Amino acid sequence: MTTSLFHLAFPIHDIDAALRFYVDGLGCTVGRRSKQAVTLGLAGHQLVAHLVQDQTPKQKGIYPSHFGLVFLSLEEWQALADRAKAQDLTFYQQPRVRFPGTRIEHRTFFLKDPSHNLLEFKHYTHESAIFGEQDHGQVGDSSE
Repeated sequence: MTTSLFHLAFPIHDIDAALRFYVDGLGCTVGRRSKQAVTLGLAGHQLVAHLVQDQTPKQKGIYPSHFGLVFLSLEEWQALADRAKAQDLTFYQQPRVRFPGTRIEHRTFFLKDPSHNLLEFKHYTHESAIFGEQDHGQVGDSSE
């Protein structure tokens, strides 16, 4: 049993827009809220969206910064992809298969929140690829 939770703080520019995306769109739960921040629950983990005045520069591509979930169930991954489409969330990259036919093959899609934060949701064909498969020596796509 896991005795710790992951915590991530990130910038947003509009709390109401963030709530629509994360709560209405993704199904996050809402925790504490102030004029400057809101605490969200995503798959049992804590996200804290902090209001900032300055627009952070948009990155070119999916690197270096994004966050999300690795689903152990393909059905749960597909359900979130379907929900994101039904909620008309902004896809930065549509659902696809990366590294097909390899031990690190996985399904992935990227969403962009209203503050231009990128979120990735993926499911590995071989669960060993989550933390293993070191022989492949590849992390991410070099072209993105």
